[in-house]
Amino acid sequence: MPFTPRTPRVVAARRLQRRREREATRRFLVEGPQAVREALTRPRTVVELFGTPDALDRYADLAAAAAGADVPVSEVTDEALAGLAETVAPQGLVAVCRHLDVPLETALSRRPRLVALLAGIRDPGNAGTVLRTADAAGATVVVFAGDAVDPYNGKCVRSSAGSLFHVDVVRHRDPDAVLVAARAAGLTVLAATGHGEQDLDELADAGRLAVPTAWLFGSEAHGLPRELAEVADAGVRVPLHGQAESLNLAAAAAVCLYASARAQR
Repeated sequence: MPFTPRTPRVVAARRLQRRREREATRRFLVEGPQAVREALTRPRTVVELFGTPDALDRYADLAAAAAGADVPVSEVTDEALAGLAETVAPQGLVAVCRHLDVPLETALSRRPRLVALLAGIRDPGNAGTVLRTADAAGATVVVFAGDAVDPYNGKCVRSSAGSLFHVDVVRHRDPDAVLVAARAAGLTVLAATGHGEQDLDELADAGRLAVPTAWLFGSEAHGLPRELAEVADAGVRVPLHGQAESLNLAAAAAVCLYASARAQR
């Protein structure tokens, strides 16, 4: 019989909606077929796959891939799945996954050419969108520095649209130490700020974005702390040609990361 909301394994998985439980177990939830598909591409990442009978039939390839990787595949009732999911209209699949954290030193030792540093970003939707954008632009490392959102927050995971499984995810408490390590690894650190002394277009035209670069982004509500922006190699502003006061975080990150991606290619 399918598991119910009271089945112990379902109850244990549902607790992963809380950050404290995610940190204690180093596991998190992934919802929907696309995210599950991406998670299964990383060996030893998926711990268990829950699905309604209808969803396991509809996505038989994912169920088979999980079983082939010795991942338990458990049928659950619609009520149990609704309790595991955090969306209004869940798609019938939820996976329990292991944390993906990579130490900063390990990520930088791979000589990345494009890195996104998220300093103190607290909104999970923004963080997940920037992570997705960084992946699309070819960044291979995304660092959550300082008092940043949990990258395994359900909204952040969904907003990343599977990109969480494509990059090295780093968590580090000290943003200053991250900048020092990035420079030591040969990266130029550019702080994206509306008050930057450098114009993004001018940097691109001068060929200064072709070097290995770490882009530093702050929270949308408060921006980058001044003391952190001053430590960067340069503060860079995105030119505004219309009457808009500013760009939101995700849009600014997309412009900056793609400017570097184009220059590096």
